[in-house]
Amino acid sequence: MQKLSRKKNKQSSALRKNMPMYFMLAPFTVFFVLFTIIPILSSIALSFTSYDLLNTPSFVGLDNFKRMFLGDEVFGIVVKNTFVFAVIAGPIGFLLSFVLAWFVNEFSPKVRALLSFMFYAPSLVGNAYFIWKVLFSGDSYGYLNSMLLSLGVITEPILWLKTPEYIMPILIIVQLWQSMGVSFLANISGLQNISGDLYEAGTIDGVRNRWQELRYITLPCMSHMLLFSAVMQIQSAFSVSVIAIELAGFPSTQYAADTIVTHMTDTATVRFEYGYASAITLVLFLMMFATRLIVGKIMSMAGK
Repeated sequence: MQKLSRKKNKQSSALRKNMPMYFMLAPFTVFFVLFTIIPILSSIALSFTSYDLLNTPSFVGLDNFKRMFLGDEVFGIVVKNTFVFAVIAGPIGFLLSFVLAWFVNEFSPKVRALLSFMFYAPSLVGNAYFIWKVLFSGDSYGYLNSMLLSLGVITEPILWLKTPEYIMPILIIVQLWQSMGVSFLANISGLQNISGDLYEAGTIDGVRNRWQELRYITLPCMSHMLLFSAVMQIQSAFSVSVIAIELAGFPSTQYAADTIVTHMTDTATVRFEYGYASAITLVLFLMMFATRLIVGKIMSMAGK
């Protein structure tokens, strides 16, 4: 009884001691539950129903998932497009953001600040797609067509954003341009927080060049920041939608640029099939979650 009483007293004392922190966390916790946890749970529940926003949801079991994998031809196309984005844009964006941060970190503070802003700027621009629209415009006034015509490379304008074989490479380029900002900033901040004493100690222990510094000091010290960067790239690659809609249209030619998110948007906002759209959302969430686990496992193995 005495041990139990002492344990309760310790818990009560810890609760009183940490009460200010609980109060500071309370607003975030409330908003997180209201706008993240509850919508996720609601989406999971609706994925097993037929719901059009007007009538009461009716339970349909696994019908939405059967339709998704067996009856929806467009879903197979958008899954392939999404994986192409994730497999190409994700790793390339992750590597480029780290390499750029690594090089920029070598400059003086003023130059580093300027270059950091320049590389982060695309993430600050909410809607700069008109730049790319002009560049890849399908008429002779588009910058790329105009240049190729003047050089004699082509004899007539190319419909860059309407031709299926060109759409995906262009969107990947734009996605890389826009998505690298957050990862770059995270990596540059991680590099700045590595103590110089570690590099001095490494020199004493036999580290002789920058590649050895990178392998034995920089990468291990940045493991958590690299994981954050990888997660951000995964989220960005799997949730591509605005870029595809703005540049290639909605839907795109032969669904060449449509992704899971654009298909979900079409299902929910155009056809008002909220139950089916929720099922698509759940599948996308599971895909992102599984990819996150795989990437975390790979990075933990590489760090050993």
